[in-house]
Amino acid sequence: MSDYSAPVGDTRTLLGMHTKKAWSVAGLFLLSLTASAISSWSDVSQRWPIVIALLVTAIAGMALLATSTDPLPRATALMIAACGPLACALVLSVIPAPASSSAQLWPYPAGTACTVYLCLRGRPMAGWLDMLGMLTIAGIWGEATGVGATPTVLPQTVNIAPLLMANFFAYVIRPAAKQIVELREESTRRVAQQSATAATLAEHAQQTRRIDELMRPVLLRLTQPRPLHAHERLECALLEAQLRDSLRAPALADVAIAQAARGARARGIDVILVDDHGLDDAPSDVRAKLRNQVIDELESVRAGSVAVRVLPPNRSLLATIVVADPDTETRRIGIDHTGEATSTTDEAVQQRLLGSD
Repeated sequence: MSDYSAPVGDTRTLLGMHTKKAWSVAGLFLLSLTASAISSWSDVSQRWPIVIALLVTAIAGMALLATSTDPLPRATALMIAACGPLACALVLSVIPAPASSSAQLWPYPAGTACTVYLCLRGRPMAGWLDMLGMLTIAGIWGEATGVGATPTVLPQTVNIAPLLMANFFAYVIRPAAKQIVELREESTRRVAQQSATAATLAEHAQQTRRIDELMRPVLLRLTQPRPLHAHERLECALLEAQLRDSLRAPALADVAIAQAARGARARGIDVILVDDHGLDDAPSDVRAKLRNQVIDELESVRAGSVAVRVLPPNRSLLATIVVADPDTETRRIGIDHTGEATSTTDEAVQQRLLGSD
């Protein structure tokens, strides 16, 4: 499956932050930060705060990517905003003053990246709090080490520029994302409507062709002046019953069932098919079991009547088949929602061709 198969629902999905590629880029960014930290920690007083700072930065990045809510929940945004100043404080507490290498100040570009995405995820105030917190930590460190606040804060003010651009970008892209979502939903509705219309037209054309194939020979015969023979009248009656079945029992409008019902009626069996829509949402395997059961009963009966009823939804049974044979007891076959059949005999059932559960 493509990384971009998810629907565009907000800024996160519009930017692809839910994709594997986004996680890969974040992993590479964290790897570069780790390399900067390791390559420049030869003169630090302790290394464990730097390791913790890397973990804190990783947590902030994962929270940005993994949180699907847009905009970000306020608590999550504040947690991410706190990670930047915390990472800066941990690293500045162990590096020399002034820093011997710009690589030792890696928490600032890392924190800036978080501030940018906080803005894009709908939390610009959290982004600015993150940035101000990092600058404040730099000023405190400069004063505490005697370097001075200005020399330590001023170089980091360049990170405000990406934050300003992120604010402007978010101002533009977030409304655009909403419009894209609305247009996509409208397009989906139109496609669904067109598909439903096409399916309806195709079904109508198929039914028209089927009726034409069934009725055309008979209608042409009826236009002729000579009287109908007995077998022709029987054919008309069978066709009329088949058309009635297709209207009254669409769930049972199967070619094999239609042929079995036609054969039973040709033998003089009274066949009734009724569909009360309990089969509409049934699985295909259950439909197949019911179909086979109906065909077996229609083909096996030699006298009397067969009444098949698909029951309404939410009944204890899915369907019933009542076989009224004058030579034997009347049988009532109940078919449950798994397709399993249970047969009972009851003299009273003979008077209820449509049965009920």
